[in-house]
Amino acid sequence: MDARQMDQLVELIAGQVKAKLMQQPQTPAAPISTRPCGGDHPGACSLPEDACASCGFNPVNRRGQWTPPANIPAPQEMGRWIDHTLLKANADRKDLEQLCDEARKHRFFSVCVNAGNVRLAKSLLSASDVKVCAVVGFPLGAGTPGAKAFETREAIRCGADEIDMVINIGALRSRDYALVLEDIRKVVLAASGKIVKVILETGMLEHDEKVIACSLSKVAGAHFVKTSTGFGPGGATAEDVALMRLVVGSDVGVKASGGVRTYADAVAMMKAGANRLGCSSSVSIVTGGAGGGSGY
Repeated sequence: MDARQMDQLVELIAGQVKAKLMQQPQTPAAPISTRPCGGDHPGACSLPEDACASCGFNPVNRRGQWTPPANIPAPQEMGRWIDHTLLKANADRKDLEQLCDEARKHRFFSVCVNAGNVRLAKSLLSASDVKVCAVVGFPLGAGTPGAKAFETREAIRCGADEIDMVINIGALRSRDYALVLEDIRKVVLAASGKIVKVILETGMLEHDEKVIACSLSKVAGAHFVKTSTGFGPGGATAEDVALMRLVVGSDVGVKASGGVRTYADAVAMMKAGANRLGCSSSVSIVTGGAGGGSGY
């Protein structure tokens, strides 16, 4: 599939979904042009404040197409692009305290935790600028839109700054695009302006399904598309990241997550188009150690 055919497919799917939405009233998602940007409102954006200058990513004014960073961050500077992740079901308080200590020490952008651990993480990070990201519908994505919206509101009430939701994979593969769009849109609306990332679980999808998932995420008002949960059959690949970046363009973020264990992995993902990384081997990445995180 060439770029022209891909654009036609995306437009077709978006048009079909929008036509279905016209049949029933919907609360519109906030237009992209109203989203805060680090370049215009320092500290208000989900990206590091220097991200626009570093990689050309600016969702508000769209100052040119996204391009790979002119200068890839050194290992010790990579932390500001990393969501330091701990999503194991058996993670205890000691594990979470270690996660937050590492996030402060290495200046990771956020910690990514299950919703039940948001309140503790927020408390542990209260004296820092590290954000707290909560997963929703994790890891299967098979819950109802209403349940995901409720989970989103609860996570934010507990202090979450960002939401990573899992797409309804079964609905996507069944071509029930209206349900997929409703699922994402309800989370975006429930997040009330907080950053929402849509996890596609790329290892379960065919090429065209990835294209459609990215297109629907963008139509629904999501701020990022994300590769993987870390619990699926495959993690992030440079090829998938490049495809996702091509589909969403420069005004939606791309998060590479799952199997990003070394600094070389991180560099490859950033060159392919990622402007956020989800990692459990974060400390190894920024210190040059051997990757071996088990946060998933």
